[in-house]
Amino acid sequence: MIKIFFIGTALALASLVARADGLKDLETFLREVSSARAGFTQVVTSPKRTGETVARSKTSSGRFEFQRPNRFRFEYSKPFEQTIVADGETLWLHDVDLNQVTARKQQDVLGSTPAALIAAGTDLNQLGQLFELKPAPAQDGLEWMQAVPRVRDGQLQRVRVGFRQGQLSVLDIEDSLGQRSVITFTEWQPNVAISPDQFRFQPPAGADVIRP
Repeated sequence: MIKIFFIGTALALASLVARADGLKDLETFLREVSSARAGFTQVVTSPKRTGETVARSKTSSGRFEFQRPNRFRFEYSKPFEQTIVADGETLWLHDVDLNQVTARKQQDVLGSTPAALIAAGTDLNQLGQLFELKPAPAQDGLEWMQAVPRVRDGQLQRVRVGFRQGQLSVLDIEDSLGQRSVITFTEWQPNVAISPDQFRFQPPAGADVIRP
């Protein structure tokens, strides 16, 4: 679903600095980007089952917006319509086909999640309280950093964040069940004006509203 980050000897220190571009990119992103709009494609790959030769995968796509602090919107358009909205207090999930809305307290469910890395964090020190952050080797033309939750009581195992020329490009997420979700962003528009209405959600008439 919402199927997010980060940071001896003189030689060891030099090696860390040489690999730290992804971490520097994250620091710059947190400091300089307060809102953004983008398209995204998400590929979720499940572990192989016994007898399977090829892992099963599902691809979805849509639009994404966020506004610090703690507001974001994922609108999935393909293959099924689904909307996820965080308004600062409540996390709303609307499944259009089922005409069902799930509402949870945002502070109870975001915590150490990829979404929290993007929309809630404001600096590395703040994120470092939730995640173990470290740089990762450059790969596929991207500068990478890795975030591992400090509290391992949820499904999230780790998040790798890829930047291309300083721009957020990829979230590579792994969960405790071995499932991998790769979200690739396109048409990235940083610091755009976004209407507050985008982060408000009103359940449609007749929808079944669930509050766990």
